[in-house]
Amino acid sequence: MGWDFAESNPFGSGASFSSTIGTIFKLFVSLPAAPAGKSLQLDAGLQLTSFNKVVSTDPPYYDNIGYADLSGFFYVWLRRSLNTVFPDLFATLAVPKAEELVATPYRHGSKAKAEAFFLSGMTQAMRRIAEQSHPAFPVTIYYAFKQSETDGVNKIASTGWETFLDAVIRAGFAVTGTWPVRTERTEALKKKINVLASSIIIVCRKHTDGAKIATRREFVNALKTELPIALAHLQRGNIAPVDLAQASIGPGMSVYTRYAEVLDAEGKSLSVREALALINQTLDKALAEKEGDFDADSRWALAWFEQSGFAEGEYGVAETLSKAKNTSVNGMVEAGILASKGGKVRLLSPDELPADWDPETDKRLTAWEGVHQLIRALESGGEGAAATLVAKLGSKAETARNLSYRLYTLCERKKRAAEALSYNSLVQSWPEISRLARESGRSRTTQTTMFDENEE
Repeated sequence: MGWDFAESNPFGSGASFSSTIGTIFKLFVSLPAAPAGKSLQLDAGLQLTSFNKVVSTDPPYYDNIGYADLSGFFYVWLRRSLNTVFPDLFATLAVPKAEELVATPYRHGSKAKAEAFFLSGMTQAMRRIAEQSHPAFPVTIYYAFKQSETDGVNKIASTGWETFLDAVIRAGFAVTGTWPVRTERTEALKKKINVLASSIIIVCRKHTDGAKIATRREFVNALKTELPIALAHLQRGNIAPVDLAQASIGPGMSVYTRYAEVLDAEGKSLSVREALALINQTLDKALAEKEGDFDADSRWALAWFEQSGFAEGEYGVAETLSKAKNTSVNGMVEAGILASKGGKVRLLSPDELPADWDPETDKRLTAWEGVHQLIRALESGGEGAAATLVAKLGSKAETARNLSYRLYTLCERKKRAAEALSYNSLVQSWPEISRLARESGRSRTTQTTMFDENEE
């Protein structure tokens, strides 16, 4: 556990205590719910309160947050001052930790025992919900846990996701989809790191009886058919690249859980971890297949960037790759995306690109240059500067946005956090950039009409 900055300044004019309370008050006033709410503290594995109810739950995130450890820091001081006021609440000397449903290795003796404890407890809690929740409505589960582990070559998975989904499936649920909901503010400190921008809501229903058994090949073929459609839908909703892998888990696991079991070539059951790895592989391939929409220079730049980033590489290697992509090193130098000198070549980074670039007069316009010019404009002049370029790029702006998703995925895999942040920020800012670009376009049209009328 490491110390971090507080997200609000109690004495500031922005996210101060008074402004935060005011925001919460406005929320309560606008909520449509009329009945009174209530709060209960119950054992999730034994509770009866969810009987015939619509259930939406936010469970513990595996080993992500040690709630009891964090509260323990404050508990010792609160107990000294409030023990006589709330004697039942402060009856113990320290915060109770034994029953807390988190995978804490030091508390259980090892990672394996901590995982087993979490799996058992989460399965019991989810089974209780599956047995009692209203059958006409899905159960929704918030789970904003970022996938971060690599299992083999380019196989991304996460013990947190794997164990949680395993518990959900064992409890008798089938995953039917994912709802990415924008619940996170990405201002101040969060703009400087690749944190999740949305809460990923897993949508579940009780698993139906009579589901068929599928082979691994059938599962993969279904993923190849259905995941690209789901991906396109998510991108149309402008989901942030940092959220894309998490949001794709829902459609992928929907395929996995529609079967009673998925068997590999040896007749063994395909584990949740293996299913997650296949989902991520299919997602990566779906993004890669979109490369056909890019121009030859941008396809070369993608391949080079995956290998070398913005670092130098050998001219001979670059020239060989350019022939395979139907372009040339000299042509890309002329296009303004590449530097070549002394037998070495390198891609130009956004801060090296000319600030006076005009896509309307560029004779060799590329999606690659469009993306990085947009990043340069966004980082140096804000959304307004980027909007000016989007207005000039026209329909090519959308191609540049699609390229950002692909570049983010490459950076995430190669652990290039700084570059990944730039591509993610561009997509996150896209709705506002587009709005400003449309307003700019209407403004120019109005001005042109006025001048035409004056000339007459």
